Amino acid sequence: MVNEPAEAAGFAPLAPATVWQGWDAFVNRAPAAAHDAADPAWPQGEREDYHSELAVMRTPVMNSIFTAVRRLLLVNRRQQAGARRGLIISGPATTGKTTTMMALGRSFQLADARQHPGQAGRRPVLFISVPPAATPKMLVSEFARFLGMPITDRLNQTQITSAVCDLLCELGTQLVLIDDVHLLDTQRRAGAETSDQLKYLGERIPATFVYSAIDIESSSLLSGVRGAQIAGRFKIFSHPPLAYATEQDQAVWHDLVHTMESMLRLRAHRPGTLVRHAAYLHQRTAGRLGSLSHLIREAALIALTEGTERITKQLLSDVALDAAAETRARPPRRT
Repeated sequence: MVNEPAEAAGFAPLAPATVWQGWDAFVNRAPAAAHDAADPAWPQGEREDYHSELAVMRTPVMNSIFTAVRRLLLVNRRQQAGARRGLIISGPATTGKTTTMMALGRSFQLADARQHPGQAGRRPVLFISVPPAATPKMLVSEFARFLGMPITDRLNQTQITSAVCDLLCELGTQLVLIDDVHLLDTQRRAGAETSDQLKYLGERIPATFVYSAIDIESSSLLSGVRGAQIAGRFKIFSHPPLAYATEQDQAVWHDLVHTMESMLRLRAHRPGTLVRHAAYLHQRTAGRLGSLSHLIREAALIALTEGTERITKQLLSDVALDAAAETRARPPRRT
């Protein structure tokens, strides 16, 4: 049996958030509508869409990062080139760093739209990801790709960089979000030169730069003379997994699980089931938001497609998570 194309089934493919069309769609896209679980007029496909995109709620760490960036935007607003400060979100994989960064950019762009009504040509936020084995030209080409600028082989790095910086100044870009900066290996020539390119872009573009990285403290990006320059301009904000050691930790985790459970629209689900198993959910996911979101959404979709309409601990146990999460939660037996 051949599956229908996404367009024929009623699903429009989403452009990546690293181009303006995709980013703007992410910012302005309304979430799937929620109906009463017992509503017979709610089609199965729409119910699946709704549970597929259940959002992870904001955590205290996310709120602290939002506050820190808002303050940096104020500090940088009247600063000359080279004097602006930035922020690096650092933590292990799947703790929600990219989710936090994108939510930050979305919140800022919506606020900017309210402050500048009718100015559809503004580009207040730029979001890119560092490509693997990046060179300076590859990096600045990602900026150009986000903006929809045509790039030809005849253009060299200097020309692309100049055009990107000039256009971002014209478009009023104030927040530049760069994901996966841990991919820059400054012990290699290409990585070191790309790090220099980032520094140059930060001096040419009158915006606040926010980086996201896996465990930046142990990477080469902060070592040597180049690393000292980055460390002197950027705050490092830790984005660890959510803990479960103290009563306060447990209260934060329980609130998060309760909020996600309250969003479920399953006809036979017993409210409070997920909260009752909050400790188990933490053990399965090690407090990582990406793993928690995956676990609950997949369990909800299984309950929908198989007709049980409820999430149980057994169903949660049957859902296989990413290999890293499974290794943490279910280490191999010793022989």
